[in-house]
Amino acid sequence: MDVVEDTQLAGRIAAVLNRHGVVGAAVGVVRAGRMEFVGHGRADIETQRPIIEDTIFRIASITKTFTAIAVMQLWERGLIDLDGPANDYLRAYRLVSTDPRFGPVTIRHLLTHTSGVGETVHPLRVLGPDFGESVAPGTPVPPLSVYYRGGLRVSAEPGTRWTYTNHGFATLGQIVADVSGVALAEYLREHVFSPLGMSATTLTPPGPGLDRATGYTLRAHGPEAVTHREMITAGAASIYSTPRDMGRYVTALLGGGRNEYGAVLRPDTLALMFAPQYQPDSRVPGMGLGFFRGSAGGHRVVEHQGILPGFDSQIWLAPDDGVGLMAFVTGGHQAMLWLPAETSSLLHGLLGAAEPAIRHDVAHHPEVWSQICGYYTLSGSPTDVRARSMVGLGVDVRITGGLPVLRVLTPIPALLRGLRLYPDDADDPFAFRIDLARWGLGTGRIVFGREARTGRMAMHFDLMPLTLRKTASLSPMRPKKVSR
Repeated sequence: MDVVEDTQLAGRIAAVLNRHGVVGAAVGVVRAGRMEFVGHGRADIETQRPIIEDTIFRIASITKTFTAIAVMQLWERGLIDLDGPANDYLRAYRLVSTDPRFGPVTIRHLLTHTSGVGETVHPLRVLGPDFGESVAPGTPVPPLSVYYRGGLRVSAEPGTRWTYTNHGFATLGQIVADVSGVALAEYLREHVFSPLGMSATTLTPPGPGLDRATGYTLRAHGPEAVTHREMITAGAASIYSTPRDMGRYVTALLGGGRNEYGAVLRPDTLALMFAPQYQPDSRVPGMGLGFFRGSAGGHRVVEHQGILPGFDSQIWLAPDDGVGLMAFVTGGHQAMLWLPAETSSLLHGLLGAAEPAIRHDVAHHPEVWSQICGYYTLSGSPTDVRARSMVGLGVDVRITGGLPVLRVLTPIPALLRGLRLYPDDADDPFAFRIDLARWGLGTGRIVFGREARTGRMAMHFDLMPLTLRKTASLSPMRPKKVSR
């Protein structure tokens, strides 16, 4: 893989970093097997080491895509059935349903975050570091059989709801180990990292003396180093890698599972992973197998984000265009919000695609307002904290000032006051867009529709396949005074 300098790309990245201060950043664009790389800032403030292509970052939840590839390798070899019960392959512990009427959790359910496994396992630890999924320095990482106490709870009918959870992918990593007979770290090294030439990538912490980035969080007095903790849910969030290695990974994902070093999957298998495997509504992109799906001005894209204290990461792939984008930052204030949006904007520019925007040329259809107005809630456990942080106690759709408004029931005043619902499709009165620019997030699309299974009105988001269901009316058709 060649590394070339692109001054135009560097300028666009500099503009992003002018809007958002970070301690260190690495951005790479992959096209035709070549990576254009921009490094910014420091890997470590104390030693003043610069960010280079061989700086080691924690890539956090992008790990899930590697675990998914390992699972699909076993599928290619006929060792697992995507629609077979996961318990048929799991040896270390069991998936235990809380309701005997639930069907079995399948491998496909786990790969799409629709297994019914919640986001947290030990509710009393949810306010601790990493939601109770990590251990302090010097503490041995317990095996999952001990951490889950022999059983992982399934609290919803598999396949009926999407809940982002590390535990599903930790379980997939355990299945890889149980079926292959080798530890997940060893399996990934032999069957994924080595074939792709990713010699600096590991599931376990790299040894001393290597060029490893320090994670930082921004405090009132400046950047503060984050205490390093190891994740128990390794198959979901534990990989360490470099921009150089990740460029080789992105090249393989764009090349049908192959780069100049070797192959890890057949092209048709990778295409299956990028195809929609869970769509709560046909108007939203939904989930592939381990990858989120999306669209950039009509160009098909798949992506994944990574978040750990002090580290944020993002990869984007436009498979039909042969274009990939990756970014890793340390010490970015609220980077979990702005990094996906800013890198999405960069990708749109690379593809020559217009970014989605609020439309003012589509008329409202008040005749449907009585159907969409009401109170919408998110199913699942109250301790599913990531999802709860986005939707709070629920969403209230009502008419305010003669127009539909979406109120998120959270302590954030701007969300509680409401976000205007702008019509987004002249042929679909149930499709809207909201303006999230004040948070640096651009816009988001929301569609309403009745579920075939229940007949209830549901609200779906295109940024992730999250579904809220209408549960009650809060007299939305009567305008109410909202303090400003």
